[in-house]
Amino acid sequence: MRQRAESMAETRLRIVEATSLLHESVGPAHTTISGIAERAGVTRLTVYRHFPDDESLFAACSAHWTAQQRLPDPAAWAGVADPEERLRVGLTDLYRFYRAGEPMLRRIYGDWDCLPATIQAELSRRDVALRDVLLEPFGPSRPKRLVAVLGHAVSFWTWRSLCIDNGLTNPSAVSAMTALAHAVAPAERRSPRR
Repeated sequence: MRQRAESMAETRLRIVEATSLLHESVGPAHTTISGIAERAGVTRLTVYRHFPDDESLFAACSAHWTAQQRLPDPAAWAGVADPEERLRVGLTDLYRFYRAGEPMLRRIYGDWDCLPATIQAELSRRDVALRDVLLEPFGPSRPKRLVAVLGHAVSFWTWRSLCIDNGLTNPSAVSAMTALAHAVAPAERRSPRR
């Protein structure tokens, strides 16, 4: 009984690893059950036995990939009271994560329309939560422009455009986004320029 359970766990892991590799190399939109089965060395039926729908397979793949990453730590950002310093700390941490995970994140966000709705909602909630941690020290009355700028700053595509497409370093991208936020922040909530 124990050997059977171990064998099933090993098979499940092979399927999840195969899915993760395919998501990173060809993207979710081009990942097929046949491709997963072939890469994992199992049958399509075995894939379906372990993962009866796309949502369960994607959730397992996502959990497997994120367990191997050093995720951003917004709780640590929240310990920084100064608005612009929090923005610098937060974006430095977030952009580090984006750079380390760029191959997978580019495919995931690039195939957004093919993601299960629950995954889309989870990623959208995460971005809003990250933005809100960065907004908090600016006070309760936040101009719409500041909310928009910080929402833009936490976007993977913003980081990718600045750093991959246009060649900025992570620190330069953080400085650019901090300067933009400074320009639109209410004067009474700005840090003195350094």
